[in-house]
Amino acid sequence: MPAEPSPVELRSPALHRFFHAAFRRRARAGLRAIRLASWGRPAPTEGPVVVFANHPSWWDGVAFMLLAEAVFPGRQMYAPMAAEALARYRFMRRIGVFGVETGTPRGAMAFLRGAEQVLASPGGMLWVNAPGRFMDVRDRPVPIMPGLTRLAELAPTALFLPLAVEYPFWGEPQPEMLCAFGEPLTAASLRQQDRPGRAAMLAAALEATMDRLATDAMARDPGRLEVLVQGREGMGGAWQFWRRMGAAVRGQRFDARHEQR
Repeated sequence: MPAEPSPVELRSPALHRFFHAAFRRRARAGLRAIRLASWGRPAPTEGPVVVFANHPSWWDGVAFMLLAEAVFPGRQMYAPMAAEALARYRFMRRIGVFGVETGTPRGAMAFLRGAEQVLASPGGMLWVNAPGRFMDVRDRPVPIMPGLTRLAELAPTALFLPLAVEYPFWGEPQPEMLCAFGEPLTAASLRQQDRPGRAAMLAAALEATMDRLATDAMARDPGRLEVLVQGREGMGGAWQFWRRMGAAVRGQRFDARHEQR
């Protein structure tokens, strides 16, 4: 039986560009904005990178694709997905997503094999939801899936970069997507620990980033964050039309936002 092609071999730059545009349109329709914390933009880096994130929402996959392009232009994003889910969205294999069986030794080996191929490729970045399942942003401790602790052995020069994401509702009908990258960990520092120790280091770095982002979410101050993608504001429909007509009658500039600043 022939070997499964690697994620690097399957990835199509043209299809990636197409679906990046589609995901961006979807984000603009469903979110008020994608915002990056002013303190949470990572420094440029070369070499292999593992982005490990929390996993609060369906939107996380959209976040990965759009953040990769906005924050790391020129690099290639890859991400694992549960094999049963990927079977329903097979096109995603062409944009850097590779399937793994969850909860099986074969799935763990497939994850490590795909990750090693990604991290050995020029410009390759691996984006992983660290818990391996959906969980609320307030849950502590944050679990770290076992395969993630092995990557420091497979990619000894890699940088491990925590990413916090959350989706609060502020003053508009659409939620915000708030994002921030935290302080990176080196593979060398992780390899100094046993695997449980590595999991603890990764969890602590991710939780610290999540906690700091939570202060921005609670402050409800868009000025603390940089807009990466601007989405919809206002209620839309007949209510929006009525407000627009009223502004025109009064000779005022129409502002669709419910929350005025």
